[in-house]
Amino acid sequence: MAGALTIELPNLPSAIALAGEGEENLKTLAGQTGANIVLRGQELHISGTEKQVDLANRLVRSLEDLWSKGNNISSTDILTARQALDTHREGELLDLQRDIIAKTRKSEEVRAKTFRQRQYIEALRKRDLTFCTGPAGTGKTFLAVVVAVQALLANQFERLILTRPAVEAGERLGFLPGDLQQKVNPYLRPLYDAINEFIDPEKVPSLMERGVIEVAPLAYMRGRTLNNAFVIVDEAQNTTPAQIKMVLTRLGFRSRMVITGDITQTDLPANQQSGLTVAIQILKHVEGIAFCEFSQKDVVRHPLVQRIVAAYEQHEK
Repeated sequence: MAGALTIELPNLPSAIALAGEGEENLKTLAGQTGANIVLRGQELHISGTEKQVDLANRLVRSLEDLWSKGNNISSTDILTARQALDTHREGELLDLQRDIIAKTRKSEEVRAKTFRQRQYIEALRKRDLTFCTGPAGTGKTFLAVVVAVQALLANQFERLILTRPAVEAGERLGFLPGDLQQKVNPYLRPLYDAINEFIDPEKVPSLMERGVIEVAPLAYMRGRTLNNAFVIVDEAQNTTPAQIKMVLTRLGFRSRMVITGDITQTDLPANQQSGLTVAIQILKHVEGIAFCEFSQKDVVRHPLVQRIVAAYEQHEK
C-alpha cells in the first residue's frame, strides 16, 4: 500500500540543516529508505510504500535533536541514525548527538559522528594508551587533538606533544631547503591545522617556545621520558618496529598516549614491516590498552571519500 506524510519543520534554518548542501541529505535519506523525499519551504513531503514512509519518518525524527537546532547534518549522521534504528540503539544515538566534545574558535560544535568514534573518544579520555587504526577521513588524528587540547586547557596535563615519522622524505630531508624545522614542517602541517581550530594561531608560537606544545618528528623522542604529557603519535603505520617500541617506552608518569595510523597506507619500503602492525599484534592482550578500529563507515569527509575507500577495500579483497 502507498503512503504519504508531511513533516512541518519549525523554521528555515532547520529545513536547511536537514536538507544539507545541494539537498545531499535528502538524497541520502531517500537512498536509505527507498522513499521519495521532497522539501518545499519548511514542509518535508515523504511518499512511497507504508514501510518506506514509516522508516523515513523514524529516520528524520531520530535526527531531530540536530536539525531542530539548525546544526549541520552530514551523510555520516544519517547512516549512524539508520544503524541505531536497525540495532535498537536510539537512546545511545541521542547521547552521541548531545555529547559536545568541544567548540572550535568559530563556535562550531565538535561531536562524535559514529558509535565507533564515541568509543574512541571515551578511550582517549580514560586510557593511558590507545591505538586507533582506520582509513583517511575517520577523524583519528583530529579527535585525538580535540581531546588533548581540551585536557591541556583544563590543566590535566602540562604539555601536548604531537609527533609523526618523516618517513615520506626518507633520507631526502637533506635536499629540502631551510633548517630542520622548516624541512619537517610539511609533514607536521595537519597537526598544526587541528591545533589552530581550538587555539589562536598567534598564541601557538608562544606555547611552543615555552614547551607547552611540541610538534616534532619522531626521531626527537629518542632518549626522553615524557611525564605529565598528552602524546599523539600520528601516521604510525610509517614507523619501524624499533621506532614504535622506542616511542611506546617513552610514556612517563601522569601521561597519556595515542597511536594513530592507517595500516593500508604505509610509505615504508616493500620489505619493511610496519611497526604499528607489529605493536598491535604484540600488545593486543596487554591490560590497560584500548584498541579502536575504524572502517569506511566512519569516514566523515565528503560522501565521495567514503565511496572511494569502500571501492579500494573491495578491490583489495
